[in-house]
Amino acid sequence: MLEPIHLTQQEKRCFFGDITHAPNSIGAAVAAAVQQGREVAVLGFGISNRPLTAVLCALGARVCVYDTKTPAVLGEDATAAERMGVRFVQEDEAWLNASPAVIFRSPGIRPDRPAIVQAVANGARLAGEMEWLLEQTPATVIGITGSDGKSTTTTVTALMLREEGKGTVYLGGNLGTPLLSKLPCMTADDFVVVELSSFQLSTPCRSPQRAAITNVTPNHLDWHTGMEEYTRAKTNIYRHSACARFVTNADNDTTAALAAQKSAEGGARVVLFSSQKQSHASASLGLPEAETILCKQGCITYHSADGTETPVLAAEDILLPGRHNLENYMTAIALVWGLVSKDTIARVARTFGGVPHRLELVRIRNGVKYYNSSIDSSPTRTAAALSALPPRSAVIICGGYDKHIPFAPLAQALCDRAAAVVLTGATADAIHAALLACPDFSPERLPVTTERDFASAVHRAASIATPGQNVLLSPACASFDAFVNFEARGERFRSLVTELP
Repeated sequence: MLEPIHLTQQEKRCFFGDITHAPNSIGAAVAAAVQQGREVAVLGFGISNRPLTAVLCALGARVCVYDTKTPAVLGEDATAAERMGVRFVQEDEAWLNASPAVIFRSPGIRPDRPAIVQAVANGARLAGEMEWLLEQTPATVIGITGSDGKSTTTTVTALMLREEGKGTVYLGGNLGTPLLSKLPCMTADDFVVVELSSFQLSTPCRSPQRAAITNVTPNHLDWHTGMEEYTRAKTNIYRHSACARFVTNADNDTTAALAAQKSAEGGARVVLFSSQKQSHASASLGLPEAETILCKQGCITYHSADGTETPVLAAEDILLPGRHNLENYMTAIALVWGLVSKDTIARVARTFGGVPHRLELVRIRNGVKYYNSSIDSSPTRTAAALSALPPRSAVIICGGYDKHIPFAPLAQALCDRAAAVVLTGATADAIHAALLACPDFSPERLPVTTERDFASAVHRAASIATPGQNVLLSPACASFDAFVNFEARGERFRSLVTELP
């Protein structure tokens, strides 16, 4: 349950910052709201905004939470917040008419909603929990975004720093661990490693000192107006003055173009990684001054701008399977280069078994392996998961909430790699239609069945799989048609698989 936070005057100053020299900061805006007794609005009482609300109360702010749900539905955390003095308003067309001094939006709420735009025009400061943390923390911040691979890369990066003994390493962001309340504990010797979503990056904020974009492929097009806006949001991770090191993917057309643009702008060391090119990844892109990290003859090798080549890690030492995990390690290595030894990198690679819900082996039953990859909420994630398993070995469960992403690439990946497909959820028919339209689809070679109910889909996949095959939950879609998030979907899969006789 949400607990009250008690702060000393010194700890409060950690959140307010240097108001004199940074009058336009979030900290200064909150301090002014507290001093003037003006409302601080919190839009959405989700995972990150709950501890944010407790912090604001501890600072003495007059807090109002706007949410589509009532406090009774929001549960005991809302009850605890009310005891702290928080006022709850069930969102309607008249919300925010009071013109609050500061507005903290949940990442899933678009910043261009008319009520928000009007409040900002009336003088409100629009902010986010993560933006406030990046603004005020004295720690070195390493941030990772991208369409695929964010969570694994973020986790591996933090593990390498911890294994090296680099102060206190805080891991969070879009991974589900809000860090703002830890701000008074952070020092200049510490590291904050955060996964950042396009939602969190949709309003400009201070960039991390070291930043990475793993790749950019179509995703979240149900929320963003299109690929241009989605890509632009991702670039906020390196666009601002704090960024001194930018790591990205030479094999992805969009990120390669972003690297060229950033290199031309200057202000940050650009590092390119490639799992496909054997040499001159930077030169082939017209970026001779960029550093590169490649996989040459089975060894991840770092190429400095002066031409020095440093063998770092044998690819076979990486416990996680698949080319996508090779790329995740390349990204992490480039982010911690100069901070972490090669021995530390190797120890993490040989021992880290993966993040839950990402090609997570749940059970081996009657010679069939069951993998939970519920995090796979886009076609490119599912294609990567399939590529990590032997060809035509996976009976795959796909389908879920429609994010308005084209399914043609998914259909091609299924035709190329899957043994059988079980479709479920709101997008089952759309994926089936994409399969029928795929030139390489053959119903004899790739059997397809549909089970609207998730449990029935898992049971059907289990009945199809034969010894030596794999049952893979890799939906290629979000979970919101049936589950609150991908974690809940993955936990349900685990439970169903565990219960199989």
